[in-house]
Amino acid sequence: MVLIAFFSSRMSDIAIRVDNLSKQYRIGQRQRYKTIRESIQGLLRPRSAGTGTGAGEQTFWALKDVNFQVKKGEVIGIIGRNGAGKSTLLKVLSRITDPTAGQIETVGRIGSLLEVGTGFHPELTGRENVFLNGAILGMRRAEIERKFDEIVAFAEIERFLDTPVKHYSSGMYMRLAFAVAAHLEPEIMVVDEVLAVGDAVFQKKCLGKMGEVAEAGRTVLFVSHNMSAIRMLCSKVLLLEKGRVMFDGPTADGLGLYAGDSAESRTILSHGRAMTEQLQISSVQVNQSAIDSLALEPGCEELVIEVSGVAKQKMAIDLEAYLLDWSGAQVGHVCPGRLAGRMASVAPGEFQLRTVVKLPKLNHGQYYLDFWIGEPMVVSYWEFMRGVRLEVPGAPLATGAVLEGPSRGPLLIDGATTVSMAIPTA
Repeated sequence: MVLIAFFSSRMSDIAIRVDNLSKQYRIGQRQRYKTIRESIQGLLRPRSAGTGTGAGEQTFWALKDVNFQVKKGEVIGIIGRNGAGKSTLLKVLSRITDPTAGQIETVGRIGSLLEVGTGFHPELTGRENVFLNGAILGMRRAEIERKFDEIVAFAEIERFLDTPVKHYSSGMYMRLAFAVAAHLEPEIMVVDEVLAVGDAVFQKKCLGKMGEVAEAGRTVLFVSHNMSAIRMLCSKVLLLEKGRVMFDGPTADGLGLYAGDSAESRTILSHGRAMTEQLQISSVQVNQSAIDSLALEPGCEELVIEVSGVAKQKMAIDLEAYLLDWSGAQVGHVCPGRLAGRMASVAPGEFQLRTVVKLPKLNHGQYYLDFWIGEPMVVSYWEFMRGVRLEVPGAPLATGAVLEGPSRGPLLIDGATTVSMAIPTA
C-alpha cells in the first residue's frame, strides 16, 4: 500500500514521517509518458526483447524500506555516495515521482529546490522568468511581486533585468535561478545540491540564505556533497547506502561514519574518529555537558573541555581546539602544550585531559569547535570535527590578539591543560 498524506492533528511536532518507503525502477521499461508521435511509432514498431514487461526486464530498488521522521524546524542533511538514493528520496517526498511501497505523512506546504533553473525560458527576460519560474515553484503572483525587488537584489542582475536570459552568462543565469528558488516560504523545504552554483562569493551568499531559512524555523531536508555546508546547517544527518538508511543521528557522528567509508576501514567512535589504535576516547564534555550543541550564557568567558579515554602505551599528547565561524572559517586556535613548550604525558591505562579555554569576545551567532589529540608534527591519535556547536547571544565585536606571520586563525586563545590518570591494576 502506498500513501502520501498531509496531517495536522496526528503529528503535533512532526513535519515528516516516512514508513517503509521503497521505490523500484524497471530497467528497460517503456516510458510511462510519451508524445503522440512516440506513441504511434511504438505501435508500429515490433517489441524487442528486454522492453515492456517481458522476461528480459530487470528491476532496481533505488529506495528500500526507508524509515525516518523529521520534527518541525529541524534541518536534516541527507548524505551518501552517488547512486545511494538521495535524489530519489527527495523526488518522492516532493511528489515528482510515486513510491512503489510505503507511507509518507507531511504537515504543511513543500517547496522543492531540486534542479536550479528548471523552467527558465531563454527567450524571456530576467523579469519575465522570475514570474514564470516562481509560478512553477509554487509561488503565488502576489508573493512574487512582494519579493521581486529582494530576488533581483540577491541575484545582482539589476542592469540586465529586461534582457533575455539567453544572453546571460552561466553565472548570472544560476544566480537568478537560485534567488527565485531561495525565496520560497513553504513550511518544508527540500533542497538538492543548490549550493554548487556560482563563484565562491555567491556560494557563501547561498550558505547565508540557507542559514536564514534554518533560523526562521522551517523544516529543511538538504542533500549535498559539501560536507562543510552539511556541518554548518544540519543538526542531524541521514546516511544512505544502496537505497537504505545506514545512519540516522547527530551530524558529527554521521559525517565521521561517511568519511570512514566502512566499519572495516576505520574505527568510528561515538565522539570523533580514531586515527590509530594507540588511544581510544570514551567521552567528551564541554562545561560539564556531553552534548553536541551549547548555548553560551551572557558573560561566559571560558570553556572547560574534558576528554576521557584509554591509552595503550605511554605517550606525549596535546589537546588542541579550533574555533570556527558559521561559514567554516577558522577564527581561533588553542594549543596549550605548544604554547607552554611542554606536552602532557599519559601512561598506559585510563586518563582524563582537562583544558580550560579563555574565550575572546565573539559576535552573536553560531560557531563550532573542532578537537584534535596527538603529538604535534609527529602523530595524530584522534579528531572530532564540528564536535560542539556554540550559540553566542548578544552582539559584541570580536576582539583578540592578532597572530603575526603564518597562523592557524586570526585570534590567539589562551588555555591550560591538566592531566589526571587512573593507576592501572595488575
